[in-house]
Amino acid sequence: MRIATFNLQNLRLRQRDGRRVLEGAVDQDVPGAAPTTARDIADRRRTAEVIRDAQADIVALQEVFDAASLDFFHDRFLTEVGAPAYPHRYCLPGNDGRGLNVAALSRRRPVSVTSHAALTGAELGLTDLPPDLRDRRLFRRDCLALDFAAFAIFICHFKAPYPDEAKAHAVREAEARGVRRIVETHFAAPETARWIVLGDFNEPAGAGGAAPSALAPLTEGFAVDLLDRLTPGEDWTYEVFDTHRHSRPDRLLISPRLARDFPRVRPKIIRSGMTRAAAGMHPHASDHALVYADFPGL
Repeated sequence: MRIATFNLQNLRLRQRDGRRVLEGAVDQDVPGAAPTTARDIADRRRTAEVIRDAQADIVALQEVFDAASLDFFHDRFLTEVGAPAYPHRYCLPGNDGRGLNVAALSRRRPVSVTSHAALTGAELGLTDLPPDLRDRRLFRRDCLALDFAAFAIFICHFKAPYPDEAKAHAVREAEARGVRRIVETHFAAPETARWIVLGDFNEPAGAGGAAPSALAPLTEGFAVDLLDRLTPGEDWTYEVFDTHRHSRPDRLLISPRLARDFPRVRPKIIRSGMTRAAAGMHPHASDHALVYADFPGL
C-alpha cells in the first residue's frame, strides 16, 4: 500500500469563455502574469503527471474546491496522462472561507468516510481552549477520516501562519489536539492500531523542525513523523518564494504500531513539479511537493 499527500494549490473548476477550465497552480512565480487557459491546462497536466509518477494507492489532497473539480481533474487530466484510476474520490465541504477543502483519491473503497468539520473544541472535549476555538468550529478546513478494513487515515490542512503568526500557532496547536482526540475516540487503543494522520500542517519552521511546535500534541509521544527518518536538509516540501527558505508543512504521521511494523520505511518526496524546480516558469504542478510512503501488505 502506497499512501501520499499533496497540496494541489487551488484546484478549482471555473467557467471561462463558455467552457469548463481548471485554474492552474498560479502564484508569485511570474509576477503580474495573467492566467490563460493554455497555461492553466499545462499546469494541471503537470499536476497530474506528479500524481502519476507517485503511483500511490491513496492520495490525500489539500486545496480542492469541490467534488466537481476533483472529478474533472481525474477524468480530464489524470486519465489522459496515464495515472492510476481512482474510482473512489471524496471532497466534502469544510470550513475554509475560500472553499478550498481536503479531499482524497483512492483505488480502494473505504469502509466509511467521515467529516469532522462541524465539531467545536468543546464537542471534542477541549473545554480549556479560548472561546473562539472552544465554542466555534475548531478546524480551519477539516479532519477527513477514511476508514479501511486494516487501517484508517485522517486528512488535515491546518491554519496557515498568517496574518498573526502567534494566533495562527495557537489555532494549529488546538487543531492538533482536536485530531488527537478524534484518533483517540476512533480507536480504543491508538498505540496498537494502524492509522496515519497526513496532510499540510502549515508549520513554518525550517526542515528538521523547531521548538515549540504546534504539532507537539500529535508528534510528542503519540505519532511518529516519517519525515524525521530523512536526512536533515533532504526533508523539505515547500520553498518560500521570496526568501527561498525550505520547510516541511507536508507530513505523514504514523501510529506507534505502524512505526514498529515498518521500521525501515522512509518517505519519498517528488519535487519535480514545484515552482522552483521549474525555474520559476510554467508549467508547474503546485507550490508543494508530493510526499509518499510504502507500507507493504497493509
